[in-house]
Amino acid sequence: MSAAPASGRTVVPLIMGPTGAGKTDLALRLAERLPIEIVSVDSAMVYRGMNIGTGKPPPEALRRHPHHLVDILDPSESYSAGQFVRDACQAIDEIRGRGNLPLLVGGTMLYFRALRRGLAELPQADPQVRGEIDAEAARRGWSALHADLAAIDPAAAARIQPRDAQRIQRALEVYRLTGATLTQLHASAAGPRPDLSFLAYAWAPADRTRLYAGIERRLREMLRAGFLDEVRALYARGDLHARLPAIRSVGYRQLWEHLTGEAPLEVAVERAVFATRQLARRQLVWLRSDSEVRWVDALEAEAYAHMERSLTTLVC
Repeated sequence: MSAAPASGRTVVPLIMGPTGAGKTDLALRLAERLPIEIVSVDSAMVYRGMNIGTGKPPPEALRRHPHHLVDILDPSESYSAGQFVRDACQAIDEIRGRGNLPLLVGGTMLYFRALRRGLAELPQADPQVRGEIDAEAARRGWSALHADLAAIDPAAAARIQPRDAQRIQRALEVYRLTGATLTQLHASAAGPRPDLSFLAYAWAPADRTRLYAGIERRLREMLRAGFLDEVRALYARGDLHARLPAIRSVGYRQLWEHLTGEAPLEVAVERAVFATRQLARRQLVWLRSDSEVRWVDALEAEAYAHMERSLTTLVC
């Protein structure tokens, strides 16, 4: 079972890292040697039918080591940090009840922060307000709306890229619905669960050049494995659209643009590579801002052995 420190809190290990760093492979190797159960911390892996582009483990690996919070939603549905915290805490409790160690693995840094630091009470999505914001963006552009956000909530605007339509929309939506900024609401967030203590590792190659080169190689491999056909099957359903969180996922968004005729395939692929590299950079920025994270160079020969030794100390 998972170890409890002197404070009586259960220690839950987290493996965080940029996309393409090999977190899933690491978790599967650890699951072969230790009594752990893997909880996915990935905002795209929650969706069924999105397998190749999200880097989900192959079916045989999932059968051998089932992942919690994978394939739990249809792509037409939305998922939030609040729902993740509720689902993750339930999974942690169930895993502990079986005498195993929960291991949370992924790259959705907002979910990790909500679990470790607490979560603000944010309003549910409002279709009317979102429609108004989308209409404004169509007239003025998302960069102009980002400037509006910077005037309202400079701290949030500093974290959000001017082209990140989804996050700009959400920040403005929250403000219009509540009269408070995201920064204000996060500052008043309820604290994390007092019975849990989190041990966070950053699994990331020290050589960023190799990471970014590997991202393009990985995307090309996904395309050979049928990534475009996967997106084509989602597009053919007819009930999905480009504004859904699932379709906004990196890679899916760009291939969707190809299927709608907005971009030739090679242009869409180049955009996907660029967007994935930008995602990796943002993830690394998040990690570097966290003084409690323990860095492990994924390229080091002893990196896996170090992680196995570290997690072994949490198992009794």
